[in-house]
Amino acid sequence: MATDETLIGAVARGDERALEQLCRRYERPLHRFLSRYTGGHDVEDLYQDTWLRAVSAAPRFDTSRRFSTWLFQIAVNLCRDRHRRTRPDATDPEHMAELAVAPDTRTQVEAGIDVRRLLDALPEAQRGVVILRYYHGLSEADVAEILDCPRGTVKSRLHNAMARLSALVGNENEARS
Repeated sequence: MATDETLIGAVARGDERALEQLCRRYERPLHRFLSRYTGGHDVEDLYQDTWLRAVSAAPRFDTSRRFSTWLFQIAVNLCRDRHRRTRPDATDPEHMAELAVAPDTRTQVEAGIDVRRLLDALPEAQRGVVILRYYHGLSEADVAEILDCPRGTVKSRLHNAMARLSALVGNENEARS
């Protein structure tokens, strides 16, 4: 089986089958990432745009890098661009009691907490590190490369995000009592 890096090299030379293989390999992880990162907004458009950028940049792919990291970096940059163009509906942390909604197995844990809304309540920088590190299981080094920031920044964003999520969940539980 060809490596991702070999396949993107073939894509750079115009091999459509190589592109199809890469798309199949990354369809689910990329869709999941985009859905979590954007709260489910414009996922299909961002998915298509990510692949369009990847194909157009394939000839410039640095073979010393991992393809997956490069692809997710493209996706993050597109999400950031989208975020700059449109202001998302921010969830006011003081109104987190409204997070209790009907159970939905895709976005909630057993306690009935709406994970998607909790993630949306995080600042974009914190949401990105949480999604990449915990939902996609990437190392801190990979997250730092994707987000183009130092590893220490990833650690501090994770720490601050976990503290904020913990406080939000605590507020939510108090509101239910």
